[in-house]
Amino acid sequence: MNGVFAMNQAIGLEAMLHALAERHGSKPVPAPEPPVHVAAPTPRRRCRAIAVAGGKGGVGKTTVSVNLGMALAKEGRQVILLDADMGLANIDVLLGLTPTRHIGHLLDGTCGIEDLLLSAPHGLKVVPAGSGTRRLAQLGNGEHAAVIRAFDDLPEPPDYLLVDTAAGLSDNVAMFAAAADDVVLVVCDEPASLTDAYALLKVLSRDFGVRRFRMVANMVRNASEARVLHQKLARVCDRFLDVALEFMGMVPNDERLKQAIRRQSAVVDLWPSSRSGQAFKQLAGAVDTWGEPERLGLDRIAFFSRHATVATGW
Repeated sequence: MNGVFAMNQAIGLEAMLHALAERHGSKPVPAPEPPVHVAAPTPRRRCRAIAVAGGKGGVGKTTVSVNLGMALAKEGRQVILLDADMGLANIDVLLGLTPTRHIGHLLDGTCGIEDLLLSAPHGLKVVPAGSGTRRLAQLGNGEHAAVIRAFDDLPEPPDYLLVDTAAGLSDNVAMFAAAADDVVLVVCDEPASLTDAYALLKVLSRDFGVRRFRMVANMVRNASEARVLHQKLARVCDRFLDVALEFMGMVPNDERLKQAIRRQSAVVDLWPSSRSGQAFKQLAGAVDTWGEPERLGLDRIAFFSRHATVATGW
């Protein structure tokens, strides 16, 4: 009732003004137009980009990427897993997927980033790279930048973008690791794994300004062995590098994990209650508790900005 009464008052007031204007020979003053409220554009969800690196090959980096991504997806997170091992891609093999297109088609302009997305169990999305393709193994910095920036074309960013980098210290690895919000380092208890991991930490900190890393101890017997492995590397970092190496968690040497690999599936999908399945669930839980990254990428999923500018010189 109050609304109707107020409306009637407004109509009456407008009639009075018109009558006064006519009496004094002046034109009626038009009623002011009600303000037009334009809805503010909905901000894009912020995607957290996580590069998974390992220094040397054979440390289980891709297995960690696949299972961590699927564990996050099982918790209801939107996750895209990018196979950034250009030329020697194998995420599609580990998950039994059959891609018809790969990163090379994106760079050729024959498809967009959405056309590359493959569906894996629990809603996980995979962007495959070509395997056995020499051209992809020799991409320049500009082409790496084009791959990263292509993610900005997605209409809706995921919660997480996991980037499974290649082994070694190539421009490919440095490029994606420098551009990401976080770098997860996968290490196993082998001298070569430790020395190569240290070399990667040194390059990323010295040349690209990455100061914080998180370490996953893979293929260890127990949590105690994992902690010792972390301490070995952390002591050297504390002495010679200006970086923080946080212990993220561990993945045990589990026969179920090996069986899942042979069956081209993720262990968190086949045997979620196994020792390794539970370990990946804990790693996913740890990721969900991380605070804001120290090195923010773009507000949009291009997760690139100034970090990639430093890496590429663009």
